[in-house]
Amino acid sequence: MQQIIHFSSDEYHLTGILHLPDTENPPVVIGSHGLLGTGDSPKQIALAEECVKRGMAFFRFDHRGCGKSNGDFAAATTFAGRCRDMMRAIEIIKARPETGNRIGVFGSSFGGAVCLAVAPLFAISAIVTVAAPLCSQSIQEPYVNDPANIPLIERLDRDALFFDLRDKLALLSHLLIFHGDEDKIVPFSNALELHAKVSEPKRLIRQPGGDHPMSDPEHQDVFMNLAAEWFETYLAV
Repeated sequence: MQQIIHFSSDEYHLTGILHLPDTENPPVVIGSHGLLGTGDSPKQIALAEECVKRGMAFFRFDHRGCGKSNGDFAAATTFAGRCRDMMRAIEIIKARPETGNRIGVFGSSFGGAVCLAVAPLFAISAIVTVAAPLCSQSIQEPYVNDPANIPLIERLDRDALFFDLRDKLALLSHLLIFHGDEDKIVPFSNALELHAKVSEPKRLIRQPGGDHPMSDPEHQDVFMNLAAEWFETYLAV
């Protein structure tokens, strides 16, 4: 079953989809998409479907200025704003009567950094990231999947996108990391540092020859199985 959910974050009206399994008060995974993405990204949809098969709910939503959520993308997009969106999503989903209290988070690229920033503020039971940068300076160039999006990138306020998570990583645990070692957008060194500094349990999946969008179908299959298994293991009551 899927439910469309509308909620507010600051002055923005956000929209998301809650995927529910046929179980009572299931644990929930909440996703944060990449800089130019939406909650309709193939990774999130596929992961949502796999989580539901395993008895977990999944909430995927559009950050402010993206997809079906309102706001001008360039004006609305800041790292702090994305973090507040994620915090509101966690609060909203935890308060719903049809979901349980155990929460996991998933983030890809910029969304991965958002998850790492927000997780210490909540009782997060499991975290999965894909190609997550640890600081804004480590991003070589924003990933652009469509040349038509280049004008959007050029309008962004780079100062508003600044973040540095490196001194907060010891607060994190229960983290599964995926990163391609040929990523030209967010260097693989981010994954090595992340894995070295977070607490157990933790695991790093190095994807040989892997690029930033995880375009290799074999890497995608491994990601789907291991990510769902990680959430199932640590979100189980």
